[in-house]
Amino acid sequence: MGTMHRSGLAARRTNENAKVVITTILGIVFGTFVGVTLPSLSLKINFPSALIALSDGHLLSSHKSPEEFGSRKFPEIYVPTNPRGAELLPPGIVVAKTDLYLRRLWGEPNEDLKKKPKYLVTFTVGFEQRNHINTVVKKFSEDFQILLFHYDGRTTEWDQFEWSKTAIHISTRKQTKWWYAKRFLHPDVVSAYEYIFIWDEDLGVEHFNGDKYIELVKKHGLEISQPGLEPNNGLTWEMTKRRGDREVHKDTKEKAGWCSDPHLPPCAAFVEIMAPVFSKEAWRCVWHMVQNDLVHGWGLDFALRRCVEPAHEKIGVVDSQWIIHKVIPSLGSQGKSENGKAPWQGVRERCKKEWVMFQNRLAEADKEYLGRMVVKE
Repeated sequence: MGTMHRSGLAARRTNENAKVVITTILGIVFGTFVGVTLPSLSLKINFPSALIALSDGHLLSSHKSPEEFGSRKFPEIYVPTNPRGAELLPPGIVVAKTDLYLRRLWGEPNEDLKKKPKYLVTFTVGFEQRNHINTVVKKFSEDFQILLFHYDGRTTEWDQFEWSKTAIHISTRKQTKWWYAKRFLHPDVVSAYEYIFIWDEDLGVEHFNGDKYIELVKKHGLEISQPGLEPNNGLTWEMTKRRGDREVHKDTKEKAGWCSDPHLPPCAAFVEIMAPVFSKEAWRCVWHMVQNDLVHGWGLDFALRRCVEPAHEKIGVVDSQWIIHKVIPSLGSQGKSENGKAPWQGVRERCKKEWVMFQNRLAEADKEYLGRMVVKE
């Protein structure tokens, strides 16, 4: 009996060993088959259209592999007509201009903008003038993008006004509107807007409407303009004085001896720098004339005529939409008291110096250009 028991046990062990061997052989055969055929299979998995972060930190698109993005060969490209610095790119990917449109962080990009503003209005402001600016902004419709340059560093407090939440805010302490304009209103940044307003913060607008103003500017072909000024408030030049008998005027009569040519400033082709409005074409020229270090813009008003032709026809004052200059020296308080002088006195002295410097630079640039022309001839 003992011999028979051991014989049966041995038989069962032999059968089990045979099963293990057969299973192992089948596994090897199946694994070899899968290894050979898998590379030829097309494995399709539907991922979301967004990029998926992998554990090794790489990004994988649902349509492109990392190798296709980073390792694929591209044609040798050199396009001299591309913008400077972009000659190595195919023209179809080059975006040479931008805009100030606000966009969402989600959704489809082509659905971001329900309406594109046509015009840009900028104010250089301090928080103390918030209530006045709130009144001014209401004179502009949704067709106008509002941009505030903050010279006092206070920005978030403006959100007490609903419109401020969709306005653009740029803040650098103790700077002027021309400093801001030179650095943030490059023609390629604001080219999406037909007209650009570069206004002071102390302008009364009881008799002004933005949409009506634009209508008159287009009607009379003005490339550079300003609203007429109420005659009894802060008036400096006859040219910018409002006339009550017309929509627009383009020339005036000044004091004896001030205008040797009736088509030249200050009798024509002239607006002041407190509330200018530029077509985007005119601004492209004017921006290049704004000096980096001459931050007050004094002297620009007499030189604006260089940017449009004929200037005495394309520069003018809109009389039927007029403003009041409140003459609030708020920016003067941002100056520094030196040598016993009040802060505003130092600011005013700097303005006068810049006037002389700008005129000298312009005259020297003309002289240099004419000298080169003589040499070429």
